[in-house]
Amino acid sequence: MYEYIPGIMREAAKIMLSAHDIDAAITEKTGDANFVTKYDVAVEEFLFAELRKLLPHAVIIGEESDNNHTELIRSSVALIIDPIDGTTNFIHNYRTSCISVGICDHGTMAYGAIYNPYNDILYRAERGCGAFMEVGGKVIPIHVSDRALADSLTGYGTSPYYREELGRKTFETAWALFQHTRDIRRSGSAALDLSAVASGAIDVFFECRLSPWDIAAGSLLIEEAGGVIMQFDGSPITFEKPCPIAAGNPRALKEAMDLGIFR
Repeated sequence: MYEYIPGIMREAAKIMLSAHDIDAAITEKTGDANFVTKYDVAVEEFLFAELRKLLPHAVIIGEESDNNHTELIRSSVALIIDPIDGTTNFIHNYRTSCISVGICDHGTMAYGAIYNPYNDILYRAERGCGAFMEVGGKVIPIHVSDRALADSLTGYGTSPYYREELGRKTFETAWALFQHTRDIRRSGSAALDLSAVASGAIDVFFECRLSPWDIAAGSLLIEEAGGVIMQFDGSPITFEKPCPIAAGNPRALKEAMDLGIFR
């Protein structure tokens, strides 16, 4: 069943790549700088329609869905979808956005895939089977890095929908991390940042609040690639509500946690 999902995601990505006059297609949602375009909705509708054929009884958890059944995630199979992760990037034609699809089986991630249509790279993982990157027709196993924190390239997200509540905390945490690493990056797509952790390009990543669709697929990628993902206090992440996340290779992330960077 899972082998059909990358093809469905690539078909959905054609909607993204066909986008034009995006500014005229924007609607603002609740939260600061929280936008949705008609393309987000179209991609999500396409994904749900096609993935429902594979999993007809799955509950739906999607960023643009009106009925997110997060309360059923521990008792059901759930499709957790972000149709365009990095919508603000998409609006600005920054070309750093992706499609994220996760399948959660009674609270445990079973499958995750993240597709960046701008460079045609797909990341995927199935529980117990490792993590892989598909690029240029090749399937390449991926693994987190083993760099120490001092040698790390790190990433972060700004939780822009919650800037009044979390903005200062975000940048204080980024500053603390920056002081102990080689450098720090901000892409604007949490899913792509988690993929970068899984593939060893980024060594540590954090964001003060992310939703289930932001982290579902990426969390499994990181775990299957030998990495660690957790909440700031070290507890497991949850797909039932938004939460803070810290992720990375075990060595660098432990050093960051020992320094008290994530509070």
